[in-house]
Amino acid sequence: MADRIEGVRLAPYTTLKLGGPARAFTEVRSAEALVHVIGEADRNEEPALLLGGGSNLVVSDEGFDGLVVRVASRGVTAAEAGDMVLVTVQAGEDWDWLVERAVAEQWSGIECLSGIPGLVGSTPIQNVGAYGQDVSQTIARVRVFDRTTRDILDLDAERCGFSYRYSMFKAQPTRHVVLSVTYALERSPLSGPIAYKELALTLGVELGDRVPLADARKAVLALRRSKGMVLDTRDPDTFSAGSFFTNPVLTEKQAIELEVRAPGHPRWDMSDGTVKVPAAWLIERAGFAKGYSRGAARISTKHTLALTNPGLSATTHELLALAREVRDGVRSRFGVTLVNEPVLVGLAF
Repeated sequence: MADRIEGVRLAPYTTLKLGGPARAFTEVRSAEALVHVIGEADRNEEPALLLGGGSNLVVSDEGFDGLVVRVASRGVTAAEAGDMVLVTVQAGEDWDWLVERAVAEQWSGIECLSGIPGLVGSTPIQNVGAYGQDVSQTIARVRVFDRTTRDILDLDAERCGFSYRYSMFKAQPTRHVVLSVTYALERSPLSGPIAYKELALTLGVELGDRVPLADARKAVLALRRSKGMVLDTRDPDTFSAGSFFTNPVLTEKQAIELEVRAPGHPRWDMSDGTVKVPAAWLIERAGFAKGYSRGAARISTKHTLALTNPGLSATTHELLALAREVRDGVRSRFGVTLVNEPVLVGLAF
């Protein structure tokens, strides 16, 4: 049985360094222990919050009135499958450590996801993505504990319901506990086709070209650092939860309305007829520049999508006030409502 500690402050366990105390806190180091602790909490009708790397979490100043379970399970296995390798990773492994290992092992398919903070178990929940790659492109299956049926299930990618920064796990945030993720990666010294214009320009290649895995990782890390998106205690812009807002995906009607308000705005036409619009462009054109602040919380000086706690003196209340000001300003100017990407604990947005 894992030890329980009362009143642990959660701020140090998040990249924003925000959040009040947990009524109880415990750490689990195996999938079996994770199932046991969550199952016991459910039987006792005790609220439980899973904590990974804390990089996609905004916790209220009041904290969490229940049990916080920090996931620290470890282990990686690899199985050959023709030209592919099936890599099964426990939920508590560090994501960027896995990407670094994949590059070293010449496992191709996740190299453009370098530098993203957090743990493996969170990647399918958000369908983590960056620079033209999403984890849904390589996830073969996700092993979960279903808290409703109390079964352990292996779900293939189709059953996970992946879409842009979304999955069925996000749709039902308290039902499934991710135990491990299996990625189907190509055995190759080359990256997947470069699918993001900014990355292609940095690498000096054309879209669709492939480059050595190490080159792709190096370029992505450089781009992320330039935007304050690689954790660094020396850089106050990295005290954030990454991009606070997702890029809006508009219906055809909404896209027409936005074109009236902002003719010629940047857009990506999606295969299903929807239109994706860069949230950063909307935020900046609504009057919120890099470095804009409210109290001790501010927009990153490097990346408009990141809300930061640069002096480690902000409160969650201040950060959410800034987020609401940005959201409401964009909605007033463009008629588009921005949606938060991080998980909010004890907060309404």
